[in-house]
Amino acid sequence: MNKPATIDFATSTAINVPAAYTQALHDLIPGEARDSLFAIHDVLRRELPQGRLATYEAGGGSCSVLPTELLSRSHVTVVDIDEDQVRNNTYADEAILGDVQTYRFGREVFDLVICYNVIEHLPDVESALLNFRDALKRGGMILIGAPNPRSLSGVVTKYSPHWFHVWFYQHIRGIKDAGLPGEPPFPTFFHPLVTLPRLAAFAAANGLEVIYRREVESPRYPEMRRRKPLFATLVDAGAAVLNAVLPRGTDVRRGDYHVILRKS
Repeated sequence: MNKPATIDFATSTAINVPAAYTQALHDLIPGEARDSLFAIHDVLRRELPQGRLATYEAGGGSCSVLPTELLSRSHVTVVDIDEDQVRNNTYADEAILGDVQTYRFGREVFDLVICYNVIEHLPDVESALLNFRDALKRGGMILIGAPNPRSLSGVVTKYSPHWFHVWFYQHIRGIKDAGLPGEPPFPTFFHPLVTLPRLAAFAAANGLEVIYRREVESPRYPEMRRRKPLFATLVDAGAAVLNAVLPRGTDVRRGDYHVILRKS
């Protein structure tokens, strides 16, 4: 097992639990991605064991996507390669400075692994996923949220320079601290396994069953419609043109997906 630096947050008070969840919801304004997250909560409530949960957040930032009642009964371990992200985390019981691609826990330790908006940033997604699987108890689950590389936003993200991502966060999303140490956006690799069909095939080949799968409109669209309506109208029009010329059923606005994998 690797032994990078560890920061113990066991003294964090319960008041941080709802605050961490509230911030996660605040970051997702009403739309398909938020609706899917609520559906995921229902699956987790139904499928996770009762009592104390062992939860691993791979690349955990300053807020959690878990509902309050699950977060409050979880012992949360966070591993993140960014020291500022580790320092800014307020809800983890244990925060570890390390690389999720190489950091290995013992076998069958966790009930739940969360990897939300992380795998697109990893050059070795395969190693990370196998580490997650090995660390899961039988019947345990991996929740993955990621951008769709084949969507309009995914293509723009993949082929545009990082400075453009920072500009978009600052001027379109209104996040003034974007690009500062410990603040998104982070460099994006888009390993082939980030593509949803390949991810599902890899999971099936490695003892992981897909129990939830949903592609959703990127939350950037409702954000833009609220903050920059004229800009959003132009983007929506461009997306509509692309949808008209692409195969039937394609929607390039489906910029994100959520997947839950269960270990058999």
